[in-house]
Amino acid sequence: MIRKAQAHWSGNGKTGSGHLSTRSSVLAKAPYGAKARFEDGPGTNPEELLAAAHAGCFTMALAFKLEAAGFAADALDTEASVSLDSDGDGFKVSRSALSLRASIPGIDAETFQRIADDAKKNCPVSKLFNAQITLEATLA
Repeated sequence: MIRKAQAHWSGNGKTGSGHLSTRSSVLAKAPYGAKARFEDGPGTNPEELLAAAHAGCFTMALAFKLEAAGFAADALDTEASVSLDSDGDGFKVSRSALSLRASIPGIDAETFQRIADDAKKNCPVSKLFNAQITLEATLA
């Protein structure tokens, strides 16, 4: 399975701009640039997309692991906060902090935490990151 996306950029790093597109058209020339990345400007940025990918990947992995253990979630709501920090002359993604709020009938707290930790460790996006990954999981 291979998924594809494209990036286009014009101009220099600080004042230039670009757009991102995905084969599925979920992103279709979505604007991105330095103001969206380093300030609070319009458009998206790579770290926001990494956060969306990590939240989605972890949540889906958790749903599959819960199913394998005999549980079905009423709701799994995850937020991922990806940190971009200075690193010498450049930058690095240093952390992805996952925050989960879950409603899962019939599960005990210990089993929930064990399965959530396993999903955090083993979802494909977690395996991709060379960064600290944390999880704050709350069972409602």
